[in-house]
Amino acid sequence: MSAKQLLVTMMAAGLFAATSSAWAFDVLRTEVGISPTPAGAMAPDAGGCQFGLLSRPLLLMEAIERALCGNPKTREAWADVKIQAAGLGVARSAYLPTISGNGQLMRDNSVTDVTGHPTLSSATLATINTESVSLNWTLYDFGARAAAVRNASALLAAARSTENATLQSLFVAVAKDYYAAQAAAGALAVASDIEQMAGDSAKAASARVDRGIAPISDALQAQTAYTQAVLSRNKAQGAWQTAAGTLASDMDLSPDVPVALPVVTDGVQPDAAFTQSVGELIEDARRDHPTVLAALAQTDAAAAKVDQTRAQGLPNFSLVSKYSRDNQPASLGLGIQEYPASGHEWYVGVQVTIPFFEGFNRTYQIRQTQAQLEQQQDALDDARQQVGLEVWNSYQAVQTSTNSVKDSATLLDIAQRSFVAAQHRYQAGVGNILELLNAQTALANAQQQRVQALADWRAARLRLAGSLGRLDTDDMR
Repeated sequence: MSAKQLLVTMMAAGLFAATSSAWAFDVLRTEVGISPTPAGAMAPDAGGCQFGLLSRPLLLMEAIERALCGNPKTREAWADVKIQAAGLGVARSAYLPTISGNGQLMRDNSVTDVTGHPTLSSATLATINTESVSLNWTLYDFGARAAAVRNASALLAAARSTENATLQSLFVAVAKDYYAAQAAAGALAVASDIEQMAGDSAKAASARVDRGIAPISDALQAQTAYTQAVLSRNKAQGAWQTAAGTLASDMDLSPDVPVALPVVTDGVQPDAAFTQSVGELIEDARRDHPTVLAALAQTDAAAAKVDQTRAQGLPNFSLVSKYSRDNQPASLGLGIQEYPASGHEWYVGVQVTIPFFEGFNRTYQIRQTQAQLEQQQDALDDARQQVGLEVWNSYQAVQTSTNSVKDSATLLDIAQRSFVAAQHRYQAGVGNILELLNAQTALANAQQQRVQALADWRAARLRLAGSLGRLDTDDMR
């Protein structure tokens, strides 16, 4: 193959590398394991983030998937992973040679007039082609490239852990809003039931007053309780609309999109899912939580950056080579006509670059990277401390909410039996209106506490799983 053919081949290869299909091909295998969607493992295939109309009722799984796919924070974290993966590819590519081609085509019009000696004057008009191919391959650099790869690998690991932490954090936030909306829907249902009961009590009191067996004050008190129940139901309706709009916004939908949720009492009941001691849970989180892993990876990246900066101040050995050809016209001397000619040149050798003095720049760069390493080590300690505290608080919340669910069930059973007894007593004429209204109020409070206790328990359970860094689809059941 001639030099010109080689140059054409190299330029064609460079053009091919610039096409979109070439960019899509991960030659250095840095994008292995990157999710095709921002939702990560929650939507492991590209079609997992394609949604239609909201299901009725909307389950937590769907709400979480919609939020993770559409939330700007998850998309940002996903993009950062791809950025760091490309950075790792840049670091790995330093081990490969660089080959570049250069071509030049020019029209040369050269005129020389020698005063008093016209025979020595000359004029040339020629089209000149110049082509060259150069190669540069770093053979040894005292570990600078290896440190760069370690740095890029650690940054990629940090980005992956940060993405995981972002997904877990949003998971908990959306679940909290979901259960808040579910509790608001439950509270609205309870308020509607209380309104119905208060209306029935008001009718019963009015009937007794009409028959002359109860004073007018009974009817007025019952009517007052009914009006208060109507006001409470209106307030619960507003709280439900607000909570539903917040949940819709989490899913990247308009707040006015209609949302229907399952009844809050449906589904799981309190269990002993977390049987480890709180001390063991704290230690596990300090070791395995995505936030801690991200901080640890950032520390490793900072340590590799120190080695890279130090190695860049050491000698560098490279293999260099070049082949060039041209058709520059040649002349035997001044005043002699130029003749068409062609020439070529090539060389191959080893190049040594030694940075003898850099104005103390390297010294301060190393000090800067060492200080950054110390900063990352402190950030790692802080992350472990914060994760441990979050596990402790979440664990206590689960214990409290579990007991609250059990107590609320007992309270609701007692309040229901008390209201039925008071209702029967009043209808039989042996009870008074205050007894009935008090039992009615106690039942309303017990129902509301039951709804809130169930929602709080589910939210606390997911919060604990999130603080441990263990959230997955099983936690949504």
